[in-house]
Amino acid sequence: MNRYPLWKYLIVAAALVLGFVYTLPNFFGESPAVQLSSAKATLKVDERTLARAAEVLKAGGIAHDGIQVDTTGVKARFKDTDTQLKAKDALEKAFNTDPSDPQYVVALNLLSASPQWLTSLHALPMYLGLDLRGGVHFLLQVDMKGALQKRLDSTAADLRTLMRDKSVRHAGINREGDRVVIRFREADVRDKARSALADAQPDLAIADQGEGQDLRLVATLKPEAQRRIQEFALKQNMTTLHNRINELGVAEPVIQQQGVDRIVVQLPGVQDTAKAKDILGRTATLEIRMVDDAPGALQAALAGNVPFGDELYTERGGPQLLVKKQVVLTGDRLTDAQPGFDSQTHEPAVHLTLDSAGARIFRDITRENVGKRMAILLIEKGKGEVVTAPVIRTEIGGGRVQISGRMTTTEANDVALLLRAGSLAAPMDIIEERTIGPSLGADNIQKGFHSTMWGFAAIALFMIVYYQIFGVVSVIALASNLLLLVAILSMLQATLTLPGIAAIALTLGMAIDSNVLINERVREELRNGSPPQAAIAAGYERAFDTILDSNVTTLIAGLALLIFGSGPVRGFAVVHCLGILTSIFSAVVISRAMVNLIYGRQKKLTKVAIGQVWKPGLATK
Repeated sequence: MNRYPLWKYLIVAAALVLGFVYTLPNFFGESPAVQLSSAKATLKVDERTLARAAEVLKAGGIAHDGIQVDTTGVKARFKDTDTQLKAKDALEKAFNTDPSDPQYVVALNLLSASPQWLTSLHALPMYLGLDLRGGVHFLLQVDMKGALQKRLDSTAADLRTLMRDKSVRHAGINREGDRVVIRFREADVRDKARSALADAQPDLAIADQGEGQDLRLVATLKPEAQRRIQEFALKQNMTTLHNRINELGVAEPVIQQQGVDRIVVQLPGVQDTAKAKDILGRTATLEIRMVDDAPGALQAALAGNVPFGDELYTERGGPQLLVKKQVVLTGDRLTDAQPGFDSQTHEPAVHLTLDSAGARIFRDITRENVGKRMAILLIEKGKGEVVTAPVIRTEIGGGRVQISGRMTTTEANDVALLLRAGSLAAPMDIIEERTIGPSLGADNIQKGFHSTMWGFAAIALFMIVYYQIFGVVSVIALASNLLLLVAILSMLQATLTLPGIAAIALTLGMAIDSNVLINERVREELRNGSPPQAAIAAGYERAFDTILDSNVTTLIAGLALLIFGSGPVRGFAVVHCLGILTSIFSAVVISRAMVNLIYGRQKKLTKVAIGQVWKPGLATK
């Protein structure tokens, strides 16, 4: 009656073993580390960078506990923070010889100290939130007015191109504040321009002004267009921040919108606040310019005599180039960039898609400069690098552009990612900054751990005293519930915060409720005169419906928090929902397996240790 088949016992044993293995990494803590990553999109971090970093540490007599390279950069572990700081200084000096133009980002970090055999099983610790691990919190204000002005500047350029394409004579196009003004001398020309604008620029509201020889069309952005531009600016800035924060190697950064024009950035585990501010404050722009291939011009520039209107840049992995200062096209006109292959040579290539205005400009430029080289530059902190400089073979229309030549498949992917990431769509300012030290985070962990531990101890003491052997079984099931919950959170690489610890404590209280229901149901069956084996079976079977109903209703509330909540509320809901699922499994399956092992094989079972059972008539004797 109370015996599980072998496969059920094996499932329970496998679940507990896996739970133990994937919970274990959380007890090893973290090691101080230094991360070396590229500060420039055209500079790669690879095995050669790893070997060079190892040589620098060896030359400086700095012992490390392991050094490796991954997708985010070179990472070296150290025994203590003093060694970590020495290593950072040594690597900074060796890799960034010119402090005004740093080639690499050398940042302090924290890495898991789990043994290699656990890491090889992909058993990794949970990420810890800002309140538990320490780190920095930034509140960034997006300059929405700057985003609109940037759009109006590009609109003014579009209107010049449109007027030239439509052969409309005008006396000047300029942006004046939050509007673009087009001047005319003749009324019929102004009317022609108005009809052209109505078809080509649906986002603009057009108004007539002036009289006589001073006729004007005043174009302003419609309210719905302004909202769309501002929403895009916020999303583009958040995407760019994600790409930049990857350079710091931050595990589970929080980047989320707050209000209509603010972005919250939380970087758990970041010790170097100045480096984080430097990364977040970077501005990058993409520009397309023409290469100056005039005979002797490059040689003169290399000798120190740069021709007027030109600038000297270095091509990616190649020689220096002389590039004209005039910007032909900016990254604002780029809508997509995807890696692929040249249809004729089958070489790796990057396929670009431009918006309508960019397509017109690019068509005109390529038609006028067939056989010449065009440079695609990335400008960061006022300094630029040439990503690629292809030769224009023919006029390119339709807004589809291909970049190819001297690229590997990996480089094509990198360039496409770089061009898609783009630059900040609007300027941002840090208006709030908070730093939470590791010691405060450790104190929060200690308090959260103690609250959970004392809560567990109080529950365990009550259950053992009140329910005896069944109470011991309930406590073991409760411990397995906690084990499985932490293991699942670790496997999912979830981020644990203080609200998450509160959810764990709540889960313990709710999980023991299921065991109380089962134990009381068994007691009720014994009071009704059922034999012990039948009472155990009936107790588990009849309590299951009540357990399922109560947990499903609580799960619905947790899912509502998960769907509609954000931030700490969402973190609480994740742990809460997972805890409900593990509590059902531990209370029903694991505790039943243990009870079956203890009592199931006793054919002539006369009594069970489940505490005092009141029977009718005992009180009158």
